[in-house]
Amino acid sequence: MNQLVSSGARLDRLPMANFHWKILGLISAGACLDAFDVYLAGGVVAAMMKQGFSTLHLNALFVSAGFFGMVIGAGLSGYLGDRFGRRSSYQFNLALFGVMSIAAAFAPSIYWLIACRFLMGIGLGAELVVAAGTLCEFIPPAYRGRWIALLGLIVNSGLVIATSVGYVVIPTLGWRWMFAIAGIGAMIVWALRHSMPESPRWLESVGRLDEAERTVSAIEAEVAKQRGPLPECARTQNLEVPQLPFSALFRRGMIGRTLTAALTAIAVNVAVYGFVAWLPTFFVKEGRDVVTSLGFTTLMSFGAPFGAVLGFLSADRLGRAKGLVFFSAMTIVLGFIYPQMVANAAIACVGFVLVSCIFAIVTLGLFGYVPELFPTALRLRGTGAAGVCGRLASMTTSYVAVLLYAQFGLFGVLGMVSGVLILLIVAVLSLGVDANQYSLEAASPDEDALDTHLDIKQGGIAR
Repeated sequence: MNQLVSSGARLDRLPMANFHWKILGLISAGACLDAFDVYLAGGVVAAMMKQGFSTLHLNALFVSAGFFGMVIGAGLSGYLGDRFGRRSSYQFNLALFGVMSIAAAFAPSIYWLIACRFLMGIGLGAELVVAAGTLCEFIPPAYRGRWIALLGLIVNSGLVIATSVGYVVIPTLGWRWMFAIAGIGAMIVWALRHSMPESPRWLESVGRLDEAERTVSAIEAEVAKQRGPLPECARTQNLEVPQLPFSALFRRGMIGRTLTAALTAIAVNVAVYGFVAWLPTFFVKEGRDVVTSLGFTTLMSFGAPFGAVLGFLSADRLGRAKGLVFFSAMTIVLGFIYPQMVANAAIACVGFVLVSCIFAIVTLGLFGYVPELFPTALRLRGTGAAGVCGRLASMTTSYVAVLLYAQFGLFGVLGMVSGVLILLIVAVLSLGVDANQYSLEAASPDEDALDTHLDIKQGGIAR
C-alpha cells in the first residue's frame, strides 16, 4: 500500500519547541567536543615543542596525521550517513574519537601520539559532516539559519574552551590531560545520544515509510503537547527516491553545487588551520613563552563564538551566500592589516575581529550553506565530499603555513588565506544559490540534475 509521509513538509510547519532544543543539544555537544580536540592541538603542539617531546616539523606531521584521518572520516561518514542513517554514523564516529582520545593521553612517544591522532581524526572528520547535515533536516526554514548559527556558536566555543582550559591545564597538569578531558566528555555524550531519533526525511527518502511515519508522528505529538494544536500541513511531498550513486553529485545541475561546496570547505580549513590553529606556535617562534602565547590566543579565541553571533544575526536576514561573501571580504582586508600591528592591545583587538570574521565564515559556510546545497538522498555524501576536499587542503596547509611563515612571516600565511577566500567569493556569486527561508526540498536542484527518472515533488517556499 502506498503511503505518503510528507515528513519534510510536516517538520517544516512545526513551531519551535523543547524537542528542537534537545536535538540541538545532542548534536552540538559532540561537535563541540570534536572542535575542542581540534583546537587544543594549537596549545598542545606548542607545549610539546617547548618540552622537547616534539619538534616543529613533527608537530606539522602530528597535525597532518589528524587531517588525514579527517579525510577518511568525512568520506566514510557521508557514505554511512546516506546508506545506513544519520544515527549510525554519528554514534560510530563519536565512539571512535572518544576511545582514541583517551589512548592519546597515554602515548609514550610523539610517534604513538601521531598514530592515535590519525584514528581520532577519523572521528573528527565525521562529526561535523553529520552534525550540520542532520540538524538542518529537523529545523523549519524560517528558523534554520539562526539555529545553524546556534550550532556554530556551540561548536566554535570549542576554541574558547580548549584555549581557556589549556591555559590552566597545560602549564599545571600537562598537555596529556587535554586529550583525557576530550575523550571522557565524548563517551558521556555518546551515551546520551542513544535517545536521539533518526531523521524522518532520511527514513522516507530510503523507503522506510512506516518508520518515518512513526518518527514524525512522535515528534508532532511531543511538540503539540508543549505548544498546543499544530497548524495544517500546507503541502504534500514524496521524498522517496531510488538509491543514488555517488556520481550523481557530478551530474548536470549538481556539479556546480558540489564544486562550490568543496571550495567552501577548502577556504574554511585553510583559514582556520592555516592561521588560527597555528597562533600559539607563531607566538612562541617570535620569542614569547608558552604562557604568554596561550594568553594571547585565549583573548583572540573569543572571536570564535562572536563569529557565530555574527552568523546568527545575519543568517536569516542577509542569507548564507551573501554572508559568506561579506565576511570573506572582511577577512581579506583584516588579513593585510593584522601583521602590521605591534602593540599588544592592537594585536589582540585586530586579531579578535579577524578571528570573528573567519568563524562567521565557518558558521555560515560549513554548518549552513554546504549541507543546504544537496538533496536529502545525497546530503551527507555531498557534505562529506566537500569535507574530504577541505581536509586534504588542511594536510597541505600545515606544511605550507610553516614554509610561508619562515619566508614571509604572517603576511605570507594571511596572503594564502586571502587568495583562497577570493576564489570562494567568485564561486558563491557565480553559483547564485541560497536556501535562505526555503524548505530543503524547494532549495534542492531540479529533478534532471539527479536522474531523469526520479519523481521528486518540489515543495513551495516556506516562510
